Amino acid sequence: MRPAHRVTAGQGRSSICILAAMVPITRRRSNRSRPFARLQALVAIMALGIALEAAPQALESFSDPAEAWGSGVEAALERAYRECLKTYIIDGQVMTLRMPFAQNNERSEIAGADLEIVGGGKADPALIWESIDGLLESADFSSYIELLGDGRDKVIVFDLPSRSWTASRDIFDIARMKAGAYRGLPHRPYVLSSGSGALPTDVYNYLYCVGRIGMDCSGFVWHALSSTARAGGLDLGRALGKALRAPRGADSSLFAGTSFFDSRSPELIRVEDRISSLRPGDIMLFRGDDGTAVHSAVVQSVDLSAGRVRYLQCTDEAPPMERGVHESFILFDPAAPHTSLKDPSLKWSQARFPPFTGERPSAFSGDGERYRAFPEFGGGKVVRLRAMAAPIRRLNAAPGR
Repeated sequence: MRPAHRVTAGQGRSSICILAAMVPITRRRSNRSRPFARLQALVAIMALGIALEAAPQALESFSDPAEAWGSGVEAALERAYRECLKTYIIDGQVMTLRMPFAQNNERSEIAGADLEIVGGGKADPALIWESIDGLLESADFSSYIELLGDGRDKVIVFDLPSRSWTASRDIFDIARMKAGAYRGLPHRPYVLSSGSGALPTDVYNYLYCVGRIGMDCSGFVWHALSSTARAGGLDLGRALGKALRAPRGADSSLFAGTSFFDSRSPELIRVEDRISSLRPGDIMLFRGDDGTAVHSAVVQSVDLSAGRVRYLQCTDEAPPMERGVHESFILFDPAAPHTSLKDPSLKWSQARFPPFTGERPSAFSGDGERYRAFPEFGGGKVVRLRAMAAPIRRLNAAPGR
């Protein structure tokens, strides 16, 4: 079995240099000798250092957010975002994994069972990563990784209700997948594997289907905002518990869904529909065909001089390597800051794809098209939490801003 060793990401260049002395070597059943396993892990760590030296921009993932964003709200939001990324050594490769997207009962239409998510899609990232650590250290995951590197074509068939997977080497199954004839079902995704080794996308598939673990879109938005509020001296859950109708003593995050952000609550302020009105911490809402908001994201930064808005979201309708928590951008003409968010001249970076190759394509080619959709209901909109005003003000007034 090929071991999946965990790496704790350091802060900046100096920490990378001493990773070899700090990384724990997980002792698990393996058909390889212990000295060889240790050597493999150390080689991977050295490769990480070399890769970062060759691509200095990659160091941003390991640096303090304050180095790039200062001490204000942008840095606090960035820090919350990075809590949803974690670096591991898996199968001898350094992989930075994204927090998977996970939503209660997604894909349960014909499953004949409820598909509940660990933590309901709203749990704290630290707790979710602890569960993911356990999954990556399991014998089942080792068997999965071993199979992905056996050098032979196969189809991996996942089963969400039973949280399991099987492999088919049937030549007709393989030929159909190669020809684009997808045979999977929503609760039984099919994935073609060439046997050339594991990729981050393969790990995501396992965590999503077998682990049934991660965050939904509003769970991530709540995490980003509550973490930012905490940095600014406010317990957002306590401040909004009543507005969220959370029972006394209950975790408010469980009640902070996209429907709340789309409500008429007096705790929400409607943001004027133009780029110049956006502020870090604003919540972007995308509508469904029934007129209600079905997806949410959070604005991390607005650069009026460069003509760029950066927003963060968690979704699985994205390119395979971006599924889960990731960043997205809106590019605009700096000379026209009052442009409406619904103006087709804006360039939205985020493309939309089916979660698994071969499934029915997304109804929209990208986030821009999705935001403009359903004009009969007003299309997308942006809202702001009143409660965030004070902590954001304190963060932006901190020394060093």
